[in-house]
Amino acid sequence: MKLGQRLTQLNDMIPTGYTHIWDCCCDHGLLGAALLSRQAAPTIHFVDIVPSLMQQLEDKLQRFYPRQFIPQWHVHCIDVAQIPLSDYPETPLPETPLVVIAGVGGDLMIELVNSICRNNPELQIDFMLCPVHHQYELRQQLIKLECRLIDEKLLEENRRFYEILYVSRNKVDSAIATPLATSPISPVGGKMWQCSSEAQRDIAQRYLNKVLTHYQKISLSNPQKAAQALQDYQTIFL
Repeated sequence: MKLGQRLTQLNDMIPTGYTHIWDCCCDHGLLGAALLSRQAAPTIHFVDIVPSLMQQLEDKLQRFYPRQFIPQWHVHCIDVAQIPLSDYPETPLPETPLVVIAGVGGDLMIELVNSICRNNPELQIDFMLCPVHHQYELRQQLIKLECRLIDEKLLEENRRFYEILYVSRNKVDSAIATPLATSPISPVGGKMWQCSSEAQRDIAQRYLNKVLTHYQKISLSNPQKAAQALQDYQTIFL
């Protein structure tokens, strides 16, 4: 099945080089299947908590991606917060896994990222995150977790805007550091506002207008809650 614009962008942003990629909240497994097809990593993990979906997905994977071929795949019908990252070491030193979480709200995504980091305190983890909403709150939490930005994108699909955040939770004392260049995470985004075409500028301007309107409405009933976000977004000039 052809990927939509959002999943295509996620697929395009995931580089080769990881040993394990975890496609979480994977629904029908479209992104993970695309990663298998292009052999993005030796092992692709599919994670969701809905048993019926995961059984259907496993049946399809067994049909189209027989286990004797590389890359390998594993289906996990578990809470994403409990993914067993440390159960899959390939070398004496821990490698950096990539955890992809998309299609859920920012509040839930914050809970999941917090739990994954808390359950794996000594492991460096890279995350590819695409929340449905609450992007500002998610960015604030990533900053608190001392994550750093690898890349970010802004896109529009089916009249909905999406931010994609590619970040690394790098332990200072870790023996393994991400080979990718990182920078501090901005509370409102930085690179994603840099437009190389009029089409991108149009998307960015409409998204910025929508976000400003959202926090202006919140400020009418709860000024304290919206004040900092409103101040931060008002610094963006396209």
